[in-house]
Amino acid sequence: MISKLQAAALAAVVTLPLALSGPAQAGATFDGVKAKGYVQCGVNLGLYGFSAPDDKGKWTGLDVDVCRAVAAAMFGDAEKVKYTPLSAQQRLPALQSGEIDLLARNTTRTLSRDTANGLNFAPTNYYDGQGFMVSAKLGLKSAKQLNGATVCVLPGTTTEQNVADFFRANKMNFKPVVIEKNEELHKAFFSGRCDALTSDASQLAAIRAAETQNPNDFLILPELISKEPLSPALRQGDEEWANLVTWAFYAMVQAEEKGITSENVDASMTSPDPDVKRLLGVTAGNGKALNVEENWAYAIVKQVGNYGQSYERNVGAGSKLKMPRGQNALHTEGGLMYAPPLK
Repeated sequence: MISKLQAAALAAVVTLPLALSGPAQAGATFDGVKAKGYVQCGVNLGLYGFSAPDDKGKWTGLDVDVCRAVAAAMFGDAEKVKYTPLSAQQRLPALQSGEIDLLARNTTRTLSRDTANGLNFAPTNYYDGQGFMVSAKLGLKSAKQLNGATVCVLPGTTTEQNVADFFRANKMNFKPVVIEKNEELHKAFFSGRCDALTSDASQLAAIRAAETQNPNDFLILPELISKEPLSPALRQGDEEWANLVTWAFYAMVQAEEKGITSENVDASMTSPDPDVKRLLGVTAGNGKALNVEENWAYAIVKQVGNYGQSYERNVGAGSKLKMPRGQNALHTEGGLMYAPPLK
């Protein structure tokens, strides 16, 4: 015979898998977003290709498409988003305080932000690295030629620490010019107050394309001095909301892997591929798991497109930036974009 203590322990072991297999409980953010009928999304004040209003005031960009994908998944309507433009200094407090539901603002995922700042991160939607932009007139070919340079840098970012680490590691000196507002920082660089402007390479490309009369007058040096996995951020403590944001992005990647676009998604509904059936909700289950309609991923692809479509129109060949996919290509094409099974 077993003791009462052994019986209790055995009962715990038997019931534990049942507890773990149950659906996640809705948290404050998920319920709040659903109740108010839109996603409050924090974005950049204006960064071409990632998040910026067009001449009609409509927000567009790679990060904006993350917000739109989440809205499409939850409401079946990618336009149910309200945008909160935020500076680098404002972005994390705005998320922590509940002012926004989701931060999709070229934010680097780091250990300290994932722990001490109380944030969770969705999958990386753009793999980047920090670089330097200089005037072509300087004739520089490498960042290692910047010894003694003045460098314009934005405070309150990983950029500030990275540039100090780079110069220290290469036994070089530099003079930082720290300015809090992007507009003023860029003006300082273009006026010649700084020899170099440092930021994520994608931001430098956007600045060169959107803020110069002749982009060829400026050169982005070849070195990338850091890893910058730019990722949407959320508050900790709401697993259901994190699940929805995570899988909304993965659905875009999976759609590209399967060749499903906004143009052929309707025809794809009759595909015999089991993965496509699950993705588009023909085979039910994923919607229930996320507490949304079964056609949630169909709505994303139809209204926003797959990841490749979003990339090309915002920062790739269909944009002024014309940035190659590089690390942001699918894993089948040598990149890092990879969707776990949606089943």
